[in-house]
Amino acid sequence: QVQLVESGGGLVQPGGSLRLSCAASGFTLNYYGVGWFRQAPGKEREGVSCISSSDSRTYYSDSVQGRFTISRDTAKNTVYLQMNSLKPEDTAVYYCATDDPSPVRRNTCYLEDYEYNDWGQGTQVTVSS
Repeated sequence: QVQLVESGGGLVQPGGSLRLSCAASGFTLNYYGVGWFRQAPGKEREGVSCISSSDSRTYYSDSVQGRFTISRDTAKNTVYLQMNSLKPEDTAVYYCATDDPSPVRRNTCYLEDYEYNDWGQGTQVTVSS
């Protein structure tokens, strides 16, 4: 069964850190670009970060640039999102997703959700004192 599972969310104080995991089962995640997205109540889904299948390219939204880091562990078939200096406005459900594993897309990735095909169920991140 092809599946993406996010984990690592929780409640953290402002200024704290969390590391989210996006674990794949039933397929090899290394062939895919992976994006992290978030959706806060009453707001549209927002692209946060992505990593290309070649790992040569990463992108971040302006709102998280310098605070979040995306990475991939090939052996664990997992992509991570390290989130530091968290702010209350980072509160949202965070999702990971995979894109089209086309060779022409190996060296790029996108922060637009329509570029992605398969999604995890999400993990809640709450930043509050």
